[in-house]
Amino acid sequence: MPKSVLIVDDSSLIRKALRRLFASDKNFAALAEAANGREAIEKAKEVNPDLIVIDLSMPLMDGLAATRVLHRIMPRVPIIMYSAFSDALPEEEARGAGVSAVISKSDVSSLMKKARSLCDQKAA
Repeated sequence: MPKSVLIVDDSSLIRKALRRLFASDKNFAALAEAANGREAIEKAKEVNPDLIVIDLSMPLMDGLAATRVLHRIMPRVPIIMYSAFSDALPEEEARGAGVSAVISKSDVSSLMKKARSLCDQKAA
């Protein structure tokens, strides 16, 4: 059964590209999208995703703040911080917030590998 993914990014172009990317992999189904951290929390409560891919820099509530809340309410759901600013986020701070992995937006192949790996770990 495909794993459901919540895609969170303030750019509709990035959300659409990620939706296509995950839809092209038989292991995943892009279930929902959100444009900021606040929307992400509400959507996650609605759809209960298997994986969350979230941007760091967004309006209203950034990805790190949203991840802290998401991790608290869904501690078993892996969260990938997928950001153009991944180098600016200290690993320790990301882990402390509940981020499972930090992937640069310039590294799409690593995103998919890490998504598969995290979902396999969760299933085990």
